[in-house]
Amino acid sequence: MAGSQFTLAALATTAVPELVVTGAGVLGSVRDGDYESALLQHADGALSVIRRPRSQRAEARQSADLVAIRALSAGIRTRLPFAVPEYIGQAPIGSTRAIVTTFVDGDHLDPRALPTSPTLAASIGAAVAAIHGLPTSFVSDAGLPSLTPFEILRGAVTTMDRAVATQLVPAALQQRWEHAARDQQLWQFTPTVVHGSLDASSLLVRGGTVSGVLGWGDLRLGDPAKDLAWVLGIRDDRTTSAVFAAYTSNGGGRDRQLGQRARLYHELETAGWLLHGVQVKRTEIVDDAVAMMQRLAAVVDADAATPIEAEHVHTMEIREVEELLSTTERRHG
Repeated sequence: MAGSQFTLAALATTAVPELVVTGAGVLGSVRDGDYESALLQHADGALSVIRRPRSQRAEARQSADLVAIRALSAGIRTRLPFAVPEYIGQAPIGSTRAIVTTFVDGDHLDPRALPTSPTLAASIGAAVAAIHGLPTSFVSDAGLPSLTPFEILRGAVTTMDRAVATQLVPAALQQRWEHAARDQQLWQFTPTVVHGSLDASSLLVRGGTVSGVLGWGDLRLGDPAKDLAWVLGIRDDRTTSAVFAAYTSNGGGRDRQLGQRARLYHELETAGWLLHGVQVKRTEIVDDAVAMMQRLAAVVDADAATPIEAEHVHTMEIREVEELLSTTERRHG
């Protein structure tokens, strides 16, 4: 609505009594989107953002995000190579509340730019590794979820089962996913701090590097592969390799099965999209999800898809060891 940014600016001064606002601008869509937002300029030149949720769903997500960013203390933030919004204040408005946070500068990541920017791909890998390297204690101290590998597997299986129950999942995908779920080695990993819902929309970029990360409402102890699944959607092998290589070189990737589970999570996004379409009764969403799964199934049927299975370390038989020793002796004899 016209002038809503000025209403929000006035509300911000109620939320933060010492705040002196000298300017306000619209942030995001005026009519659409989950939040009514404004960018505020302070008398000292600093910038902040105020957001009012437009729905109960948005309000719940904002509340979860608030708990997470307040758990990210100043000490925790020093470990991150990017900025995270900081809580400043809040004020009631109608039946909900508006939240004021610091403004994080940057443009939302355009995944199409990644294949031409190895530096940016490396920055993404380093950013994800930094999140996963955070101490786990602050998550439990804040009362955030701490999931075990079994609970994470159970969640994935639940998504599979619900999708299969619609009778719209191709048989090839059902078999592929169920095989991955039964592979015990695939699910032997140590949970780490994870963003939980990381994708391109969560990342802000400035000067070819990640400048900020948003949307922390799913912060928890969980599977690090979940934060890397979206990278596979870029469908550029060099970009994927660059992100994962940077992730590993910056302290991540100690888990040999990380990439395999990331692939499974990426494929299960189609199942999630299908279930969303069924829930909201949107035929076009269901049809889109089915088309995506059929394309993936065609690749699987053609044996062109990378298997989702644990990478086993090859153990040599006694005969192979003897042959290796014999060859070595001949070379150095």
